[in-house]
Amino acid sequence: MEEKIEMKSIGIIHTPFREPENMPIQPVGAAGVKGTIEIFEEFQAGLKDLDGFSHIILIYLFHRSQGFELEVVPFLDTQHRGLFATRAPRRPNPIGLSTVLLDGVENGCLRVRNVDMLDGTPLLDIKPFVPDFDSQAEYRTGWLEQARKTASGKKSDSRFR
Repeated sequence: MEEKIEMKSIGIIHTPFREPENMPIQPVGAAGVKGTIEIFEEFQAGLKDLDGFSHIILIYLFHRSQGFELEVVPFLDTQHRGLFATRAPRRPNPIGLSTVLLDGVENGCLRVRNVDMLDGTPLLDIKPFVPDFDSQAEYRTGWLEQARKTASGKKSDSRFR
Protein backbone atom coordinates (compact mmCIF):
# COMPACT_ATOMS: atom_id res chain seq x y z
CA MET A 1 0.00 0.00 0.00
CA GLU A 2 1.46 3.35 -1.06
CA GLU A 3 1.26 6.05 1.55
CA LYS A 4 1.93 9.71 0.96
CA ILE A 5 4.64 11.00 3.25
CA GLU A 6 5.19 14.69 3.81
CA MET A 7 8.43 16.23 5.01
CA LYS A 8 9.48 19.74 5.81
CA SER A 9 12.80 21.32 4.96
CA ILE A 10 14.75 22.49 8.01
CA GLY A 11 17.17 24.62 6.03
CA ILE A 12 18.95 25.30 2.76
CA ILE A 13 22.42 24.10 1.72
CA HIS A 14 24.57 26.66 -0.09
CA THR A 15 27.47 25.43 -2.23
CA PRO A 16 29.53 26.68 -5.20
CA PHE A 17 27.75 24.21 -7.52
CA ARG A 18 24.97 25.84 -9.57
CA GLU A 19 24.47 23.04 -12.12
CA PRO A 20 24.67 19.24 -11.76
CA GLU A 21 27.24 18.82 -14.53
CA ASN A 22 30.89 18.69 -13.45
CA MET A 23 30.22 18.66 -9.71
CA PRO A 24 31.71 16.01 -7.40
CA ILE A 25 29.72 12.79 -7.17
CA GLN A 26 30.60 12.08 -3.52
CA PRO A 27 32.15 14.05 -0.64
CA VAL A 28 35.49 12.28 -1.27
CA GLY A 29 35.64 14.16 -4.60
CA ALA A 30 34.79 17.47 -2.91
CA ALA A 31 37.69 17.53 -0.46
CA GLY A 32 38.05 21.06 0.88
CA VAL A 33 35.03 22.49 -0.98
CA LYS A 34 33.30 24.85 1.43
CA GLY A 35 29.60 25.42 1.90
CA THR A 36 27.17 26.88 4.38
CA ILE A 37 23.88 25.63 5.66
CA GLU A 38 21.20 28.08 6.67
CA ILE A 39 18.95 26.51 9.31
CA PHE A 40 15.48 28.03 9.48
CA GLU A 41 14.82 29.94 12.69
CA GLU A 42 12.18 27.55 13.99
CA PHE A 43 14.77 24.71 14.00
CA GLN A 44 17.85 26.57 15.28
CA ALA A 45 17.43 25.45 18.91
CA GLY A 46 18.16 21.93 17.64
CA LEU A 47 21.73 22.99 16.81
CA LYS A 48 22.66 23.11 20.51
CA ASP A 49 25.75 20.94 21.18
CA LEU A 50 26.31 20.15 17.49
CA ASP A 51 29.57 22.15 17.46
CA GLY A 52 31.23 19.39 19.51
CA PHE A 53 31.21 17.06 16.49
CA SER A 54 33.82 17.09 13.73
CA HIS A 55 31.53 15.54 11.09
CA ILE A 56 27.80 15.55 10.45
CA ILE A 57 25.55 13.52 8.19
CA LEU A 58 23.28 15.63 6.00
CA ILE A 59 20.04 14.16 4.70
CA TYR A 60 18.64 16.21 1.86
CA LEU A 61 16.36 16.31 -1.15
CA PHE A 62 17.72 15.93 -4.68
CA HIS A 63 15.50 18.89 -5.59
CA ARG A 64 16.38 18.98 -9.28
CA SER A 65 16.05 15.25 -9.84
CA GLN A 66 13.06 14.09 -11.86
CA GLY A 67 11.84 10.56 -12.41
CA PHE A 68 13.87 7.40 -12.01
CA GLU A 69 14.83 4.12 -13.65
CA LEU A 70 15.34 0.91 -11.71
CA GLU A 71 18.49 0.12 -13.68
CA VAL A 72 21.12 2.81 -14.30
CA VAL A 73 24.69 3.18 -15.52
CA PRO A 74 26.35 4.81 -12.49
CA PHE A 75 29.10 7.43 -12.76
CA LEU A 76 31.73 4.91 -11.63
CA ASP A 77 30.80 2.17 -14.08
CA THR A 78 29.92 1.42 -17.69
CA GLN A 79 27.27 -1.24 -17.20
CA HIS A 80 23.70 -1.19 -15.95
CA ARG A 81 23.26 -1.73 -12.21
CA GLY A 82 20.19 -1.96 -10.02
CA LEU A 83 19.29 1.52 -8.77
CA PHE A 84 19.39 0.44 -5.12
CA ALA A 85 22.98 -0.82 -5.58
CA THR A 86 24.03 2.74 -6.57
CA ARG A 87 23.95 6.26 -5.20
CA ALA A 88 22.38 7.71 -8.33
CA PRO A 89 20.29 10.83 -7.56
CA ARG A 90 17.22 9.94 -9.64
CA ARG A 91 15.30 7.71 -7.21
CA PRO A 92 11.68 6.92 -6.29
CA ASN A 93 12.25 9.11 -3.21
CA PRO A 94 15.03 11.51 -4.23
CA ILE A 95 16.81 11.61 -0.88
CA GLY A 96 20.55 12.11 -0.63
CA LEU A 97 23.01 11.84 2.21
CA SER A 98 26.53 13.09 2.68
CA THR A 99 28.96 13.08 5.57
CA VAL A 100 30.67 16.47 5.73
CA LEU A 101 33.23 18.15 7.95
CA LEU A 102 31.69 20.68 10.36
CA ASP A 103 33.85 23.79 10.71
CA GLY A 104 31.51 25.81 12.90
CA VAL A 105 28.04 26.76 14.05
CA GLU A 106 27.12 30.45 14.28
CA ASN A 107 23.77 32.21 14.42
CA GLY A 108 21.81 29.37 12.84
CA CYS A 109 24.38 28.81 10.11
CA LEU A 110 26.69 25.82 9.72
CA ARG A 111 30.06 26.15 8.01
CA VAL A 112 30.95 22.85 6.35
CA ARG A 113 33.54 21.33 4.02
CA ASN A 114 33.51 18.50 1.47
CA VAL A 115 30.12 19.47 0.04
CA ASP A 116 28.93 17.52 -3.00
CA MET A 117 25.41 18.87 -3.44
CA LEU A 118 23.85 21.64 -5.53
CA ASP A 119 23.41 25.16 -4.27
CA GLY A 120 19.91 25.64 -2.88
CA THR A 121 19.47 22.00 -1.85
CA PRO A 122 16.70 21.60 0.76
CA LEU A 123 18.00 20.06 4.00
CA LEU A 124 15.74 17.46 5.61
CA ASP A 125 17.79 16.45 8.66
CA ILE A 126 21.18 16.50 10.36
CA LYS A 127 22.72 13.68 12.36
CA PRO A 128 26.07 13.67 14.13
CA PHE A 129 28.63 11.28 12.69
CA VAL A 130 29.76 8.87 15.42
CA PRO A 131 32.45 6.39 14.32
CA ASP A 132 31.40 3.81 16.91
CA PHE A 133 27.86 3.86 15.49
CA ASP A 134 28.46 4.65 11.81
CA SER A 135 31.61 2.72 10.89
CA GLN A 136 31.69 -1.00 10.24
CA ALA A 137 34.76 -3.15 10.93
CA GLU A 138 33.78 -5.62 8.23
CA TYR A 139 32.05 -4.69 5.00
CA ARG A 140 31.66 -5.54 1.31
CA THR A 141 31.23 -2.96 -1.44
CA GLY A 142 29.87 -5.20 -4.19
CA TRP A 143 30.47 -3.98 -7.73
CA LEU A 144 32.09 -0.82 -6.31
CA GLU A 145 35.09 -2.71 -4.86
CA GLN A 146 37.43 -1.46 -7.59
CA ALA A 147 35.45 1.53 -8.87
CA ARG A 148 35.27 3.30 -5.48
CA LYS A 149 39.00 4.03 -5.68
CA THR A 150 38.35 6.40 -8.61
CA ALA A 151 35.46 8.35 -7.03
CA SER A 152 37.56 11.33 -5.97
CA GLY A 153 38.37 12.18 -9.59
CA LYS A 154 34.91 11.68 -11.08
CA LYS A 155 32.51 14.52 -11.87
CA SER A 156 28.82 14.34 -12.64
CA ASP A 157 27.34 14.70 -16.10
CA SER A 158 23.83 15.05 -17.49
CA ARG A 159 22.77 11.38 -17.27
CA PHE A 160 20.80 11.83 -14.03
CA ARG A 161 18.96 15.06 -14.83
